[in-house]
Amino acid sequence: MASAPTVSPARGFRAELARRGGASAARCFQCATCSSVCDLATNGSAFPRQQMLWAQWGLMDRLMADPGIWLCHQCNDCTVRCPRDARPGDAIQAVRSLAIEELGAPKLVARLVGRATTTWPILLGLPVLLWALYIHAVNGFAVPRTPLVYADVVPVWMIYSVFLPAGAFALVTAFVGARRAWAAWGGGPARNGSLLQGLGAVAADILSHRRFETCGAAKPRQLGHLLLLWGFAGALLTTTLLGVAMDVFGVKTPLPQAHPIKLLGNASAILLVVGVVWLLLNRVTNARAAGASRGFDVFFLALVVLLIFSGVGAEIGRFALPVPVALGLYVLHLGMVLSLFLTFPFSKLAHAMYRTLAMAHERLTTEPKRRPS
Repeated sequence: MASAPTVSPARGFRAELARRGGASAARCFQCATCSSVCDLATNGSAFPRQQMLWAQWGLMDRLMADPGIWLCHQCNDCTVRCPRDARPGDAIQAVRSLAIEELGAPKLVARLVGRATTTWPILLGLPVLLWALYIHAVNGFAVPRTPLVYADVVPVWMIYSVFLPAGAFALVTAFVGARRAWAAWGGGPARNGSLLQGLGAVAADILSHRRFETCGAAKPRQLGHLLLLWGFAGALLTTTLLGVAMDVFGVKTPLPQAHPIKLLGNASAILLVVGVVWLLLNRVTNARAAGASRGFDVFFLALVVLLIFSGVGAEIGRFALPVPVALGLYVLHLGMVLSLFLTFPFSKLAHAMYRTLAMAHERLTTEPKRRPS
């Protein structure tokens, strides 16, 4: 006689899912309306109906082993059509935030970010406080000349002494999470090829956000997400080029406004500003299709807004504001950058990493289409 399958609900999963905004999953009565409109649904996988059932039962292990939760772009075509208002898009998003915490290490930081609704003063305030104490201990915020040159107050060696370890922490913790996710998905169909081959195959889709084109209700989000992607990519490239220019070619800061690196940085800031404004307007004008806002999401959005505001403010303030105000904006900016580094593997930004890996996994496990003979 065949043994019955074992179902092991995770203790406290449903309560935590509800706390993160996924309580609506309990309303699902498995009508399959969501799967009928979702492009991720196949003959072998009734997405997201199957995932909604797992969420109702608290089957965290099955959700963790399912790359489909990351392939979902929260088009919310399912949510706007659900006859029970179970909001599958919001439920899957809540599942993802739980998965990020489960995959993340160290757990203390993962839990702090996962509970950003209450821990945001620590996540945003502590990095600013650390920078303020560090600068005060080194030079007491002494300003030797005007106009203000930030490198006089925060020399490059201080920047490196903080951001190199922070960057190493972000890379190591991101690698740990990515490795755990990749291993968890390995129990499904066999992969045909290497991770690099999978990443190369999906690079164009990621850079163009092509999958958003199939969305209906939330298609306007495509532009906002695309602007943020290219804005962050431009900011990263700006930082890299500036480091090379300073360390290899001896370029001094502040750079002239017409310098190519300065222009790239300003263009990246504009992309970020427009992307954030676009997403906020879309959320305000089309709340149901955009999905519910939670502390986990609001924290990341607030971090991006503060990062942009403080960066632009510090750049303009060097000439246009009193020195204490300009310095305050600069310290705020340093703190926001540090917070971005430290929370990256556990925040909304980690979605980009896991979604990229899931898309690569999907490409490697998809049977290639045979050409007719």
